[in-house]
Amino acid sequence: MSTVAPGYIDFSGTEKVPLSRLVKVELRKALDTRAGLWFTVAIVGLVLAVLVIYALVAPEGDKDYGDFLSVAGGVLGYFLPILIIMLVTSEASQRNGLVTFTLEPRRPRVVAAKFLAGLCLGVAVMLIAVVVAVFGTLLGAATGGTPEWSVDGNLLFNGFVLANIIGIFIGFAIAMLLMNTPAAIVGYFAYSLILPIAVGILGALSEGFEKVAPWIEFNTAQMPLFSGDYTPTGEEWAQIAVTGTIWLILPLVLGILRLLRIEFK
Repeated sequence: MSTVAPGYIDFSGTEKVPLSRLVKVELRKALDTRAGLWFTVAIVGLVLAVLVIYALVAPEGDKDYGDFLSVAGGVLGYFLPILIIMLVTSEASQRNGLVTFTLEPRRPRVVAAKFLAGLCLGVAVMLIAVVVAVFGTLLGAATGGTPEWSVDGNLLFNGFVLANIIGIFIGFAIAMLLMNTPAAIVGYFAYSLILPIAVGILGALSEGFEKVAPWIEFNTAQMPLFSGDYTPTGEEWAQIAVTGTIWLILPLVLGILRLLRIEFK
């Protein structure tokens, strides 16, 4: 005999939705829309176009595979986070949050699925860029270069993989905090373009600010990861930890707390 009160449905025996299925759903949501699909295609196309131009105009001594990989990583660094922003803010921009969180009311699992889907999508685009860099190197050889195919491990990991993974984290954190596609995109470009320029100008005008900047601005603190010997000192690691907490961890935590409380309509 049923012990469920009249007017209620017992879901206690219903199997939970696997996290892997939620990740697949988020990947489909990212690529099923025209904006998501064509923006992904546009990113790959832009990487290809930039590499073709670089192969035609770069000096013969700068057409190694590592050079093309660095150029591809630089292009992805600006546009890959936008793809992650569009994935995270889909509930707000497409007004389907009520459906999403009705089918899966445990919102932290949706957040985890979005992050894993964004990471998978980002890695897939990065792998495509690696292949496109091979094409760019071949084109460089055809235009008079004598490319070197070996790649420095620090350049590959820090300059390409780690740089873009950090970009994915930043895009995810900003999107979670603002939960609005246009605002998040503007916020990301302000962080990645306007803020470093402003910090550079202030650092040039004030020696004191130049010393403080690595402790308060994440882009500045990351520079030892992507230049020189790619090996930050203990103080530089501390600067990365402090600024990472300010610009990455704090916005992400606030965004998650906001998502857990927001009412979708």
